[in-house]
Amino acid sequence: MFRVPAIVAASLLLVMPQTLLAQSSGKAADKKLYCWNEGKERICSDALPADAVNHARDEFSANSGLRNAQVQRALSDEERAAASTAAAQVQLDQMAEQTRQRTEQAMLTTYGDENALRRVFAERQEVLDNNLKTAQYNVASLRESLVALLAAAGDRELAGGKVADKQAQAIGQRHAQLQSQQRLLASFEQQQQALKVEIESSLQRYRQLKGLAPVDVPAQTPAG
Repeated sequence: MFRVPAIVAASLLLVMPQTLLAQSSGKAADKKLYCWNEGKERICSDALPADAVNHARDEFSANSGLRNAQVQRALSDEERAAASTAAAQVQLDQMAEQTRQRTEQAMLTTYGDENALRRVFAERQEVLDNNLKTAQYNVASLRESLVALLAAAGDRELAGGKVADKQAQAIGQRHAQLQSQQRLLASFEQQQQALKVEIESSLQRYRQLKGLAPVDVPAQTPAG
């Protein structure tokens, strides 16, 4: 493995195709050149070290010298949790919009009774219930893990030792993950309440369209 700074890497890429023509075509086709940043320094190598796997990097073909891939850096635990939250929210928002469209456009012609209308919401309710249970489990698990980490750190300090940087970092990361899951849980709980209101509102609208709900008549003032 060789590692070179960016100024050398640029020259290397320019002369690489001519140099590699003299090598066997089978070996050249399999080789890559990886380039990534370490602080302010640009590093290029024909092998990717283990400590650079999670870095953002460019991958160049050793055969042509052209970039053929651009790999983003690995996400942190907190970023993965945020992405999961966003994906779950997008799924629920899409399902909510689809449900509203179906109920408004075909409420009278599609649903013969209230039970048929209720089934439209059943899939959304199931997804939301599953997300809620998962978030509840994650909160309980992360809280238990955080308590264990804090207890270990406390025992270390009581014994006259110092909490290691790695241990303190793990506590901070676990706390951030717990807060993220708590926000997600609160969001799902709010959505569950909103869905109940939406279901009841749709049922009332359905009854009105079917002529099943009594019309509120304004109270009349008795003649004096």
